[in-house]
Amino acid sequence: MKKHLRNYINGTAFGVAQVIPGVSGGTIAIILGFYDELIASVNHFAEDYRKSLKFLIPFMIGIACAILLLSSVISYLLTSFSFPTMMFFIGMIVGITPLVYNKIKEPGKRLRQKDAALVVIPMILLVLFSGLKPQAAISPAEVINDMGAGYMAFLFLVGVIAASALIIPGVSGSFIMLLMGVYHVVVFSVSSIRHWLLDMPSISLFLDICKVLLPFTVGVAIGVLLTARLVEKLLKNYHKALFSVILGLLLGSVYVLLKEPLVYQSGVTPVMVIAAAVTFPAGCAVAFMIGKRRL
Repeated sequence: MKKHLRNYINGTAFGVAQVIPGVSGGTIAIILGFYDELIASVNHFAEDYRKSLKFLIPFMIGIACAILLLSSVISYLLTSFSFPTMMFFIGMIVGITPLVYNKIKEPGKRLRQKDAALVVIPMILLVLFSGLKPQAAISPAEVINDMGAGYMAFLFLVGVIAASALIIPGVSGSFIMLLMGVYHVVVFSVSSIRHWLLDMPSISLFLDICKVLLPFTVGVAIGVLLTARLVEKLLKNYHKALFSVILGLLLGSVYVLLKEPLVYQSGVTPVMVIAAAVTFPAGCAVAFMIGKRRL
């Protein structure tokens, strides 16, 4: 029972990360120490589905509850207190980096040039990638009304790519969706589910939701399976190299988050700065203490 509750809480934290643009679910998995278990549960489902389900069922319920129940709370915090809220998440990333660094550095020795390169290269790529700008926004309703088979195929592809953020720390699926111009369309469709439940005879609304979420969800499912299998092989055969890349992505994501307009949308007033001066070290401490026990 205790383990199920822990998996549920992990799922809730993972789900919260999916709501916040720029925050990576993979990073949360690293911080909370269930990264390896998540990879194994997905990859070895067919081999031992009972063991996988013991992890995945409470975990998925936690994700669903976070998205459905906590999204409004997170939305309120990001609207009214975005600076201290995001500084807490940035603090968590900063707090876990020393522990990830210790996994690639041998005691008493300098970091090898090869490992250093594997840190710097993905960090630079993530920073450069974040400099790309999405196209001008169009009303989600207009996009859905004009949607054809080509755009549905594009949503499938975005789902495959965005799924990497569920597995790879430092990469945010919501950021990828923003970059590729589908974030608002997908969020609009998810929010429309509530309206459809209140008006279920509305076939046109149901079809509009399916046009967006069906190809995107299938893409995410396939992307998770492919990425998880790749990451498991890397963990097994190239453990130090993988954590070098993860460290680079974590460091790069700090820069990406700091330049994200969402961080500053509630203003950077003296009160917000004082609050951030509390939430940032709190995030560092929480991540370090949890990671020290589990990494």
